[in-house]
Amino acid sequence: MAVESVAGRANQKLRTRNAIVAAVTELSRAGREVTIPAVARTALVSEATVYRYFPDLASLLQEAIADQLPAMEEALGPAADSPDPVARIAAATEFLLRHVLSRQGVVRALIAATITRPGQAQGRPGLRFGVIDSALAPLNDTLGATGPAMAQLRRDLAVVVSAEALFSLTDLHGLDPEEAIASIIHTATALTRAAGR
Repeated sequence: MAVESVAGRANQKLRTRNAIVAAVTELSRAGREVTIPAVARTALVSEATVYRYFPDLASLLQEAIADQLPAMEEALGPAADSPDPVARIAAATEFLLRHVLSRQGVVRALIAATITRPGQAQGRPGLRFGVIDSALAPLNDTLGATGPAMAQLRRDLAVVVSAEALFSLTDLHGLDPEEAIASIIHTATALTRAAGR
């Protein structure tokens, strides 16, 4: 009987944890703000229960999106087979920014958590860095995979091809998302074209 009771409690804990993680996905897909109170309401648990499973919002968000990151081939889309780094960075930039827009509740919450707790930034998913590296692969021969010019281009693109840049253009500059994406693609391709000369 005691074994069944322990197994029952373990199953209940797993169901509760899964409900909390699923609540993040539900809020994100609905385009709603992702906060601990909102997650608790959606999961039908108390805020204290959420905190028993996750010490903070950042750790909850990291677990919730861990399995939702797309594969590298998906990020480059039709440009995956192209040898042109400019076309590849354009495709990667558009994909990444649309990915951010479709999950902006979670992305905004992760950015906020990073700002308020910079020590947790290492745990923040870094999809863009891998996608940028993959998009720039054709330049490895000319710029050198680890050369200073490639390192600078990667840093430049990491600033431009970002949720932060997208939100700056939409929230602060008033661009609609399509204009913002077009502007960022323009900048990312100009940087890539200039570096490849």
